[in-house]
Amino acid sequence: MKWIILIIAGLFEVAFAFCLGKAKESSGTLMYMWYAGFLVSLCVSMGLLIKATQSLPIGTAYAVWTGIGAVGTVLVGIFVFKEPVTFLRLLFLITLIASIVGLKVVSH
Repeated sequence: MKWIILIIAGLFEVAFAFCLGKAKESSGTLMYMWYAGFLVSLCVSMGLLIKATQSLPIGTAYAVWTGIGAVGTVLVGIFVFKEPVTFLRLLFLITLIASIVGLKVVSH
């Protein structure tokens, strides 16, 4: 259950980055709604991270949380915001995913 909570926390990190990207593209009331989504996602993400670190090592939990956020944000950038896809970008993304999986495997 602790790993599921951590994964959900990482997905909310992706959500708050997505909201920031959408707010950048918006104006007026819609922009403020995206900023509100950012704040809600941020609070949920941090709250779940706090919960996960009560039973997981802080270093591992934080690294996995930021890794999920980084990988998810890059994928959102590619698929939603049409950011460029390059060989090196994909190579480092795969390396990051392997590192996240490795941390989970060696953690107790």
